[in-house]
Amino acid sequence: MSKSVEDSAMSAKRVLIVDDALIIRKRIRDIAESAGWEIAGEAKNGEEAVAMFDSERPDLVTLDIVMPKMDGVAALKQMMQHDPSARVVMVSAVNQKDKLAECIQAGAIDFIVKPFEKASLLGFFEKYLSADR
Repeated sequence: MSKSVEDSAMSAKRVLIVDDALIIRKRIRDIAESAGWEIAGEAKNGEEAVAMFDSERPDLVTLDIVMPKMDGVAALKQMMQHDPSARVVMVSAVNQKDKLAECIQAGAIDFIVKPFEKASLLGFFEKYLSADR
């Protein structure tokens, strides 16, 4: 393997996508992949998210707030207990400002508001692709 191919393979960033809506997960996945991210996994609720986070240790997590079984706030708090350096970005509807504030306090590094435009989400992934873990 050539040095440049090896470097790019080793530097591929991995994202875990968490949302109870399949269409949202697919949209985030498509945009993340087009920005150069590898998909570490997808989860449809907070319980699955925490388990996948522990096994996959992704570079970034997109985490919906409102989900069945365990909401995003509880999942975020568990992820941060397991790895205080976790990079978790909350995904929320506009009317969830109080929950977003709680998430930022709990350790989330950023948030995405639904519905999101492809260009803004692409820019978001490009920003975090170059960020150091």
